Amino acid sequence: MDPQSGRLALEEQPEALSIAALYRQVQAAITASFPRGYLPWVRGEIQSISDRTGHCYMELVDPDVARGRDTPVLKVNCWGRTWGPLKATLGQQGVVLEPGMVVSLRGRVEFYPPKGQVNFIASDVDVTALLGRLAARRAALLHALGSEGLLDRNRELEVPLVPLRVGLVASPGSEGCNDFMGRLQGSQLAFVVTLFRANVQGSGAPASIARALGALSGSDFDVAVLVRGGGSRGDLAAFDAEPVARAIAALPVPLWTGIGHTGDQSVADIVANRAFVTPTACGQELVGQVRQWWESVVRSGVRVGRGAVDALQDAATRHAAARSRLSSATRNQLSRHAERLDRRVAQIAGQARRQLDFAGTSVERRAGLIGPRALGAVDRQQDRAATWRRLLAAYDIERQLERGYTITLGPDGAVLRSVADLRAGSKIFTRFADGGASSTVDATDHRSTTEGQT
Repeated sequence: MDPQSGRLALEEQPEALSIAALYRQVQAAITASFPRGYLPWVRGEIQSISDRTGHCYMELVDPDVARGRDTPVLKVNCWGRTWGPLKATLGQQGVVLEPGMVVSLRGRVEFYPPKGQVNFIASDVDVTALLGRLAARRAALLHALGSEGLLDRNRELEVPLVPLRVGLVASPGSEGCNDFMGRLQGSQLAFVVTLFRANVQGSGAPASIARALGALSGSDFDVAVLVRGGGSRGDLAAFDAEPVARAIAALPVPLWTGIGHTGDQSVADIVANRAFVTPTACGQELVGQVRQWWESVVRSGVRVGRGAVDALQDAATRHAAARSRLSSATRNQLSRHAERLDRRVAQIAGQARRQLDFAGTSVERRAGLIGPRALGAVDRQQDRAATWRRLLAAYDIERQLERGYTITLGPDGAVLRSVADLRAGSKIFTRFADGGASSTVDATDHRSTTEGQT
């Protein structure tokens, strides 16, 4: 306000920039710093990555700087026409870009006005540096497994002589799974295979394989098998992952791998009990081991059978010879015994006639003596029997009753022999020669005959 006039004083303001003008100046500054044709290299750690649309989008942060709200983030775009060949090249070298990986990218800096965003348009990746880091990571993993005693743990497990129960970790319907199963099914041996489904390619493959191996460890198998068909090094990257290596080392059964290699062995191959270059070779070796055992059993059976036939033929020959000797000896013995028997029969016949003559004379003499003695013994026994009959008749109870004696019986039918066995009111029965009478005892007297009342 002007103190003299009391009016407001208007200051002259500079002209405001439009957003488009501001962005043109930013674009000019970026173009000045990064002129066309200048493709700088940028090193950063992948914070996120996506290529679902055919283009690759990444966010990079500085790997050596503490993370916070003010951490600078670089948006990286790699368009499909560049990303397709670049991804194929990385895959051939066994490289899969994923979060946490430090990469060096080459490209141009671009300002995108609709979002007011600075983008980095990638056109190349330093594959050599990535391979060196992957090799270092692989070496560090193998060293860690060795120092923990896990590198040789599965290799030290003994494979059964006849490994027929197989736990298979594979992608169902894949070429590797079909090749392995074809070998086992074509063998006509009694393999029993339990399939544990797993993804064997992609970012989720390590966790999927580790889960399948963990599920397998809870069952009773002779051998476990992990197979995957051929592919680039990138396709087989899951078999260099730490979760897979540790899951193999933790298995209680020996694990064989049949992975279609294009180069060096994977970490899974090194940790496994045995490694084969293809699923077909793995199945062929498994079939070969069982068939070798079976052929040894068959050979042993053939040897035993032939030995048994030889033993039976030898026994038959010895039996025929022994039978011939026994038959001849038997005929000789029978001939000698027949002659002895004829002599004995003649001797026995002569002795029998003499014995019969002597016995007949003795019997006649004894018969003359037995008759009179028998008659005298019968007379004596009849006299004794008459004496006993007279004696028994004197003691006959019926005779005593006829003479006037009586018998007194108690209530129980027993003979009463003393007045002491009676009480007043006792029921008694008195037997006479011609009948009996019942009575009741009124009183007893030990000094006189008991008086009864009918």
